[in-house]
Amino acid sequence: MPLKEQVGQLVMAPLFAGRSPSSLRDLITNQHVGSVLVIGKWNVGTAGVKKAVDALQSYAPQRNSLIMATDQEGGQVQHLRGTGFSTMPSAVSQGRMSTDQLTKAAAQWGKQLRSAGINTDLAPVADTVQTKRANNAPIGALDRDFGLGASGNARHAIAFIDGMRQAGIETSIKHYPGLGAVTGNTDFTANGILDTTTTLDGQEISAFTTALQGEPGLVMMSLATYKSIDPDNPAAFSSTLIDGHLRGESGYDGVVTSDSLSAAAVSGIAPRQLGVRFVEAGGDLACVGANQYVQPILDGLNERAASDPAFAKQVKQSAIRVMTLKYRMGLAR
Repeated sequence: MPLKEQVGQLVMAPLFAGRSPSSLRDLITNQHVGSVLVIGKWNVGTAGVKKAVDALQSYAPQRNSLIMATDQEGGQVQHLRGTGFSTMPSAVSQGRMSTDQLTKAAAQWGKQLRSAGINTDLAPVADTVQTKRANNAPIGALDRDFGLGASGNARHAIAFIDGMRQAGIETSIKHYPGLGAVTGNTDFTANGILDTTTTLDGQEISAFTTALQGEPGLVMMSLATYKSIDPDNPAAFSSTLIDGHLRGESGYDGVVTSDSLSAAAVSGIAPRQLGVRFVEAGGDLACVGANQYVQPILDGLNERAASDPAFAKQVKQSAIRVMTLKYRMGLAR
């Protein structure tokens, strides 16, 4: 795989509700983008989503289909709705189910995604809220967590993963190492996103370590900064967290994706450097939530890889991890 194709496999571009799939044709066909995030308020049911997904897949090489992802957590975070999609309860409500009940429900939700052409759910949330729920803007205030302690959250995350896998859907636990102790929502602000309590041996990160036993295809990195772990870098740009703890100590060898690199939390970083910093830290798949960021991120990765053999080697290793996941999912052959 030529270097530019490797780079393309490391980027997930967004398709918003109401936008034509043809808007991503060049990115997929000529710039080799290998993943798409279906995002926004899709109210067209499974048939409408499938029509868009089929168009996107038609732009990809026959032997290297797209990872088609969405955020289908439940409650306030359910991007795909309409005929064929159940109205999913919030994660807090899912936390009141037994693990067997949740696995069964997740399998049903997964079948609905599958019928719409989606093959990856960027869920479940494995964060453990450490503060007053209303003060925890990204998770607790939105009921995005299972509402349990760390061990209970981990068990329910595994149940969700198992159910989705029964339906042929890959999953991503998020937001490593946890957004349960911050006040600000990293999507919308750079304030209140310094975590001063989470440690590598603490309860919040233990929920993720246990959830890894469910073998999720991806782990999504938070964009918050963790004072006691790496005070100089957001988690997605922290080699201490990704290469050191997640891969080294926890032994995770799957795909590491980012929370949206177009988020306000990292708005102080030049767009061309976002993907570069993520891959330098050990990340693989740069998730992008705003279309105008995709090209600068691709350009930055290509420029650095073309001029820096050591970085090109990192790109290759990340592309191998992404392609390994695709082979496992039956998307590549």
